Amino acid sequence: MTDGRITTAKLGDHGPEVGVQGLGCMGMSFAYGPVDADASRATLERALELGVTFYDTADAYGAGENERFLAPFFKAHRDEVVIATKFALSIPPDDPTRRVIRNDPPYIRQAVEASLKRLDVDVIDLYYMHRRDVNVPIEESVGTMADLVREGKVKHLGLSEVTADELRAAHAVHPITAVQSEWSLFSRDIEPHVVPAARELGVALVPYSPLGRGFLTGSFARAEELSADDFRRQQPRFTGENATANATLLELIRSVAKAHDASLGQIALAWVQQQAAIRDLPVIPIPGTRKPSRVEENTAATRIVLTDEQLDLLDGIAAQVAGNRYADMAFTSAGRE
Repeated sequence: MTDGRITTAKLGDHGPEVGVQGLGCMGMSFAYGPVDADASRATLERALELGVTFYDTADAYGAGENERFLAPFFKAHRDEVVIATKFALSIPPDDPTRRVIRNDPPYIRQAVEASLKRLDVDVIDLYYMHRRDVNVPIEESVGTMADLVREGKVKHLGLSEVTADELRAAHAVHPITAVQSEWSLFSRDIEPHVVPAARELGVALVPYSPLGRGFLTGSFARAEELSADDFRRQQPRFTGENATANATLLELIRSVAKAHDASLGQIALAWVQQQAAIRDLPVIPIPGTRKPSRVEENTAATRIVLTDEQLDLLDGIAAQVAGNRYADMAFTSAGRE
């Protein structure tokens, strides 16, 4: 494509047409150290120019600050963008550093009204349950989310980090458009159960952290290199001996990158993008970045086609990764499958 714009795909059987790659916006306000608002705004605009129409946020990112930050951009381009946000990670007033998972109907209603106000929109295009509270029946939570669709506050429903059985139970209440879970060369635990269930139900997969939270780009080799307020310092894969072991796995990716005259990150993203054809379902990854140049690099990865031999070479990486993706895996689909 001469203008560099990415192609589009349908977000599952029930969703809108979006660019085949979205943009994760969390880091523009939260989690990855110091932010640059001007650079982030330029990143949003450049992404749209390149055909990125699917933008991901959540009420928990910076305690609502990310939604507020994105609101002017969304307002300026409302007819061009698909807005995804999430609820479930409640912040206790007495401890802003904590997150409490809530899926109860009163909280869902409170959360959606707050997000609509912060985003300054009349309707949210895709509303996710961010994490699953196993003490609340998923049918009850999704039933309330379905009411929001009927009331015109939400267009489509999504779930994040759910098991295959939870997805099926939710889909029986109301069509689920997308499931968001971590999926990358380093994180493949959704493949045995969640991916087949999504394909069976016509649900899109939205991989978050397709670049392994930046580790797969080679931009850092261990958590100690990161700023003190970077949450990756608490993730097992990026600390101590785990980080040392995992850094050696990048050599396999580097050999493939050299063959394509591409960056490490582009090969990691191309692998995720290619799962759509391999697994026969829509796969719309949402790499996060705060730099226009990175958006250009990331979207260019949608035009890289890995050979069968290269896919086979990359296939064995995940089994060698040291450390879990979270210190507590109980809140992930893998922790409950």
